[in-house]
Amino acid sequence: MRIKSEEDILRLVEDDEWMMDILKTVQTLKLTDWWVCAGFVRSKIWDVLHGFDERTVLPDIDVIYFDPTNVNENEEKKLEMQLKSVAPSIPWSIKNQARMHVKNNLPPYSSSIDGMANFPETATALGLTLGEKKHIRLAAPYGISDVINLEVKPIPRFMTNEILASVYEERVREKNWIGRWHKLKISHI
Repeated sequence: MRIKSEEDILRLVEDDEWMMDILKTVQTLKLTDWWVCAGFVRSKIWDVLHGFDERTVLPDIDVIYFDPTNVNENEEKKLEMQLKSVAPSIPWSIKNQARMHVKNNLPPYSSSIDGMANFPETATALGLTLGEKKHIRLAAPYGISDVINLEVKPIPRFMTNEILASVYEERVREKNWIGRWHKLKISHI
């Protein structure tokens, strides 16, 4: 199958019962500015573009939200436990983007999408959420070109900062995406 547009991606998700169940489960938390992101979206696209019949197993399901009124990491753990009580087989990982800027010594983020825009790779900076009437929305701060063209590139900020560049390079080595998705084109700094 070819993926050419955001609409193609949204259709893929709508047709994937497992992904829709994940989104509906997260929606029950009623978090502000929430998204299921990163590998959850990227891996689906790469699996389809590689013609895989079986989904790639994900090490975690990344859920982000934005709540500057409570940046206590323990709140995230409570939310993970709530999700585990509903879907115990899912490896949930929840992060409040109102505190995640500290990890990379960056100015505070203004929203979850701003946080997503600071993920190391453009192809990972993707998220899905459900709006009114279970309408799926896609956030792609750097667009979808890189992910649908199977290109792994650092975000601009990671190309211009030596420490962040090393974080990107380490992720590329550690994740070994090329071992699973052989058609990928990986950029190095």
